Amino acid sequence: SAQQSNVTSFGVMTVAIITLETFAGMWINSFIVSVLCIAWIKRKSLNSNDKILLLLGCFRFLYLCFSWAYSFLSIIYPNYLYVHPTHELLLSISNFFDCSTLWVSACLCGFYCIKIVNFRNRFFMYLKGKIDRIVPWLLLGSVLLSLVISSFLYDIVDKAQCNSRRSTGQGNFLKVSGKMDDVFFGIYFIYGFGFVTSFMAVISSVLLLLFSLWRHKCKMQTNSMKNLSMDAHIKAMKSILSILVMYSINFLFVTLTLIPSRKEENPMMFLIYVFLYAFPGVHSIILIFSNPKLKKTLLRILSCVKCKVCMR
Repeated sequence: SAQQSNVTSFGVMTVAIITLETFAGMWINSFIVSVLCIAWIKRKSLNSNDKILLLLGCFRFLYLCFSWAYSFLSIIYPNYLYVHPTHELLLSISNFFDCSTLWVSACLCGFYCIKIVNFRNRFFMYLKGKIDRIVPWLLLGSVLLSLVISSFLYDIVDKAQCNSRRSTGQGNFLKVSGKMDDVFFGIYFIYGFGFVTSFMAVISSVLLLLFSLWRHKCKMQTNSMKNLSMDAHIKAMKSILSILVMYSINFLFVTLTLIPSRKEENPMMFLIYVFLYAFPGVHSIILIFSNPKLKKTLLRILSCVKCKVCMR
């Protein structure tokens, strides 16, 4: 029918857009991973900031892979998506990498905060001295907690699928997919827990940096060390505020997915897909230009590409 063809064309356009964004985000994050891995091999070590960026780049690359596969099946081949255990695996794996990226981003904000703030409190002084040893444990804890949450999510979706099959009596996957709405509250409660905890860590880092910057500005005099400290505060604030802004917009669009009319032909759903798949790439670009080593490497690559194009 004409309506079905319109829905199909809309779905194809959505898949085309998110595919372009996915591959762009994968390229950007693979660039971060490649540069840091080469630096790791050359220097035989990585500082804490690079360790966080390396893990974040890996998780975002894998998140884009699995979330693209999930969206592709849900839009183009929805019947195949609900074949056991395809739906459960894709959803839980995608959620694992998504939660991991959220918490690793929060670890990055906390790292910037502890490294930059100038508090004489014993607790902050202890953290500042031990932060390089704490970072690997924070990253490990983020991965383990994400694994626990994704396991709970797999269990919830799997039980819902089994109950839906029993209630329908036949393998009617369209009815099963409709009954999956009954477990959305549990799914988003689990996802919300991970998002809210990481979001609170980002907000706390922003507030602490603002307070430290205000105190430093009040005490600042005209010597160069004070000005360097001021610049460090401002650079850290830019990085953390970019994460805060992106987190806030991401939370808004994730919340919009809770609207009952979540049909793929809905224009609002198209905008949600466009942003959610642009987020990992756009924020990674911000991180690249916030890191002198990554920025220098990227500009060098772009200049080489520009020269080759001009020579042609």
